[in-house]
Amino acid sequence: MTEDLQIQPKSQFELSSRHSFALPAACEQLIEVSAMVQLPLLGWTANTLILGEGTNTLFIENFQGRVLVNKLKGVSITETEQAFLVSVKAGENWHQLVIQLNQQGIYGLENLALIPGSVGAAPVQNIGAYGVEVGTFITAVEGWDLINNKPVRWANSECEFGYRMSKFKRPEWRHILITSVHFSFPKAWQPVLSYKELSDLPATVSAGELMQRVIEVRQMKLPDPTKLSNAGSFFKNPTLSKQQADKLRQAHLHLPFYPQPNGQVKIAAGWLIEQAGLKGFQLGGAGVHTNQALVLVNNGNATGEDVQALAKTIQTTVYERYGVMLEPEVRLIKAHGLAEAL
Repeated sequence: MTEDLQIQPKSQFELSSRHSFALPAACEQLIEVSAMVQLPLLGWTANTLILGEGTNTLFIENFQGRVLVNKLKGVSITETEQAFLVSVKAGENWHQLVIQLNQQGIYGLENLALIPGSVGAAPVQNIGAYGVEVGTFITAVEGWDLINNKPVRWANSECEFGYRMSKFKRPEWRHILITSVHFSFPKAWQPVLSYKELSDLPATVSAGELMQRVIEVRQMKLPDPTKLSNAGSFFKNPTLSKQQADKLRQAHLHLPFYPQPNGQVKIAAGWLIEQAGLKGFQLGGAGVHTNQALVLVNNGNATGEDVQALAKTIQTTVYERYGVMLEPEVRLIKAHGLAEAL
């Protein structure tokens, strides 16, 4: 059983290499899950944490429990007259999947290129960029219920997708290890060019050209986590009522805003942080990126305390200036699990 679960030696329970912010941290046990036959052997304890590539997770303290690392691999593709149906194991790399599908003539995910992380994390966060959310293409999510030791499956309508949110992100579902994500991509593809960075592209742009532009824009704006440790966008873009947004825009005419289908208005958290004078600001070894204020970085020697103090400073400063409370987009993990607040 120990061999099947691939329990690593005690000396390898460090976590700095398991999350892209690379803060120093450790756990009591680490298990890599690379085969479906392992799932019935895992069981559940209250101090269990499920991890993909760690690109949206920060270990700000040593975790007093075990970490299950999802390494399940595999991609299968079928098609109907109208769509391509793609089933992907949760441990696959997201960006590599986007590239693979694009090369095979399966389009739809171009705006989500270069988002770091695993496929299994995509529905949890309902990842989105440049006017596209992954939940649009997901038909079902499969997982393993670690408490009841059985497979589970949810249709798209049961996943409760919202802005950077799904049912899987809530604490009561943390015992679900996502095993596969199922997608449907219509063959009648249309580019989504609504965001400023893409609006100069012609309506006849190819999916490959669109994907390349998205990659170029992200590389220009966001630091590569393999070169400068970070977890991407640290805060969510706030969603306000139209009345709140209108009042804020009257005082700040250049505030970027994005009307939503439900009548609310999304505003740019990065703009708020930058205009509050915090771009490039540092606390200890943690800092606000000099090119993109929405990204916090580890300058090489950051601690969990540094990150918390920096994030709290940003929250407080933005609230005092704009009356908007920023919420973390990343998962902050303390000794006994997910932090409820900064």
